[in-house]
Amino acid sequence: MGAVDAHFVGKDPAVRETFERIVRVVQGLGPVEVLPEKTRIALHNRMSFAAFVPRVHWLDGHVVLAERLDSARFTKVEVYSARNVLHAFRLRRAAEVDDEVVVWLTKAYAVGRQDHLG
Repeated sequence: MGAVDAHFVGKDPAVRETFERIVRVVQGLGPVEVLPEKTRIALHNRMSFAAFVPRVHWLDGHVVLAERLDSARFTKVEVYSARNVLHAFRLRRAAEVDDEVVVWLTKAYAVGRQDHLG
């Protein structure tokens, strides 16, 4: 069993499907590393720009953006600096990876490439 797979043991299949949908979206943007860590799975380009924690019935995640976005879907927004804003959210099924989430992932991927620094 791979390190990513270990994060999904005992979880609803919808949790893995949701994560895989996110990975497909990000892979469509360009190169990405999926980095399984002890407590989470990070998505990384030049820097980590998103991370996910599979729970039994849902997927907790966050994206790092260079600006604050407002959405009722964010469970928490933490401003670390003007260009480093963490946006946390929870997804229960792959269909929730909709156009709004794709925008978050696209903006976060640009942060991962460090486009906001240039």
